[in-house]
Amino acid sequence: MRRVLRTHWLLAAFLVVGAVLRVLATVAYQPAIIYTDSVQYLNNMKALKPDALNPIGYEFVLRPLQALGGVTTVVIVQHLVGLLLGVAIYALARRLNVYRWLAAVAAAPLLLDAYQVQIEQNIMAETTFDVLLVAILWLLLGWGTPGWKRALGAGLLIGAAFAVRAIGMTLLIAVVLYLVVVGNAWRHRRLELVRRTAAAIAGFAVVFGAYATYFHAETGRWGFTGAENQVLYGRTAVVADCSKLPLDEGTRLFCPKEPLGERLGVDKYAHNHYGDPNWPGPLPPGTTKQELASEFARLVIRHQPLDVTRAALKDFLKGFAPTRTTSPDDVPLERWQFQTTYPNLQDPNTTKAAVKWGGSEPHVEHVPAVILRAYQLNGGYTSGLALGICVLIALAAVAGLGRAKTSGLRSAALLPAAAGVILLLGSAAFEFSWRYQLPALVFFPLAGAIGLRALLGKDQARPAMADYPDPVDAAAVKDFGTPSFAPIVVVIAAYNEAGGIGPVLANMPRTCAGLPVDVLVVVDGSTDDTAEVARRHGAYVCVAPSNRGQGAALRLGYHLAAAGGAEYVVTTDADGQYDNDELDVLLEPILLERADFVTGSRRLGAEDADSRLRWVGVRVFAVLASILTRRKLTDTSFGFRAMRADLATAVTLREPQYQSSELLLGALALGARVVELPMTMKRRGDGISKKGPGLVYGANYARVMTTTWLRAYVLRRARLRRPATASWRTRTGRAARTSG
Repeated sequence: MRRVLRTHWLLAAFLVVGAVLRVLATVAYQPAIIYTDSVQYLNNMKALKPDALNPIGYEFVLRPLQALGGVTTVVIVQHLVGLLLGVAIYALARRLNVYRWLAAVAAAPLLLDAYQVQIEQNIMAETTFDVLLVAILWLLLGWGTPGWKRALGAGLLIGAAFAVRAIGMTLLIAVVLYLVVVGNAWRHRRLELVRRTAAAIAGFAVVFGAYATYFHAETGRWGFTGAENQVLYGRTAVVADCSKLPLDEGTRLFCPKEPLGERLGVDKYAHNHYGDPNWPGPLPPGTTKQELASEFARLVIRHQPLDVTRAALKDFLKGFAPTRTTSPDDVPLERWQFQTTYPNLQDPNTTKAAVKWGGSEPHVEHVPAVILRAYQLNGGYTSGLALGICVLIALAAVAGLGRAKTSGLRSAALLPAAAGVILLLGSAAFEFSWRYQLPALVFFPLAGAIGLRALLGKDQARPAMADYPDPVDAAAVKDFGTPSFAPIVVVIAAYNEAGGIGPVLANMPRTCAGLPVDVLVVVDGSTDDTAEVARRHGAYVCVAPSNRGQGAALRLGYHLAAAGGAEYVVTTDADGQYDNDELDVLLEPILLERADFVTGSRRLGAEDADSRLRWVGVRVFAVLASILTRRKLTDTSFGFRAMRADLATAVTLREPQYQSSELLLGALALGARVVELPMTMKRRGDGISKKGPGLVYGANYARVMTTTWLRAYVLRRARLRRPATASWRTRTGRAARTSG
């Protein structure tokens, strides 16, 4: 369990916070949050009338759960499902080789978004709908290219989604699009393309046909919901220019009295007006409200298609706003926000439903409600702008930009991106509500994560190291022995650096401030003659039997130096980027007892930058480190550093590659006095950088920095309560503990 938590710590942290939010919601709003739609669902559990406002699929889930323990049981199950959905998104992303931290970020909106938690506390169909969405994604993406059987299953699930929320039928478009492009079927496997596309359509048709047949049997007419007329009427009434429409005596009654530009919102026309039994007044003989409303809507769509399309697109784009706001005529945002008083009590059916199906009158526990509301109103939701960026990243991957062209993930990024866009467009075609934007939390973060993984290419990160010494360390130490070192030891990690390490060693000072200097080269599983070159230049050489990364080699070097009697450890690179003549300047603050850890800074000194991206990265990560540690830092990755040997071995080091920020933040967390000095950084003297692609390196560097901060700063108090296995005492006499 400890290994699992260490490996998936970010997801675990999100799960804990998500669980706390859901417990607060369950306690705050009892027996559940019940709105108008909730009452309709509850009243229809036994009758299963298909011509109600909503489809009847949710009732099949609601009825057994309600019978088990009332509506409180329903929302508890919905909250548990919400947590499991986050885990399912994470697991699917990992199955597609998305980096762990990025997979956790993709799951975070479902786990942490307050609007998602609020809808789970409602007796509403959204959580059941989300389950079907995630199931479709898993079925099509979780086991490679789908065949006709999985395509058939996806069609059946789309049909089930339609039965829960009618807009779910639009997912068939995205799924067919995915089946056309996955595996380049449209080019090379056209027979398979036809089979699986037909299977998906057939699967949906089976459920849709059965539902429509049931609707006809119950109502005597063909359809699938009692809301299609009124919702479509609401959308068209907002933009209808009645002076340009060929209206007759009946349809003219449905033209809004408000002039264009002063129209009410879709919700008002679709529900308030249409739902009024006395509106619009006496109808011509032989007509019905449903028939005339449908005819009016068709006339508007036929004669004003651009106006209707423009209104729908405007509502679609609202979902990508940076913050949650409400336009004057939208469904009120507060309907989906946590309130400090129980919502919708003005409707007497709310209290009746709570007593009948929940066993108590609706009430609010004030403290948890205040906490939830404060969280929600102060950033506890997913920005629409962030969701839009996720869509753009996914589309960039679909277009084959960067390394996406050869990643094999282009179609995988397409499915959730297309499904989310099509679903939200379909919803916006009728009405905008922040409730209808919630499926974006399922689709868009996952699409962005898959897209970013495709653009960045293969992850260069390696598994975290165990405590020193691990088996590789032990084998290297056994072969190396236990020599006695000078007070100052320069540790150099080298992997296939035979062409460049010679000049670095030749120019290394043999004394510094009157103290002798030894050089220890840790050869990190090289396949060239780096070790032989280093020995010819008089360096101590320790050979690790396998390549693990610069961080692993340096950690081994720190422990060897300290075990051999060194008082001070200096690090530099084997590629000649640092000026060895600055060694005395680097060590001076430590030798004068003014610092415990000294690092150079190219920003304070000089840099011959060969990458604009890396130039930006140095500054971005310096800002991040300054925020995390609350002290001014200018360069977190400068490789020319000096420190006391006991400090170097006291810092917990787990990262085999992206180690520089881990060491710096770890030293600061132990209370070490850290000094930055202006230094020079040159271009490599030989070979190419082993850091990997710039974006990949940056993503991993950010991951290491944040995880180190969490371990060294946030979790350190818990470690201090336990007996320490090692300690380091600062020059001020304060003991700093570490677990190894």
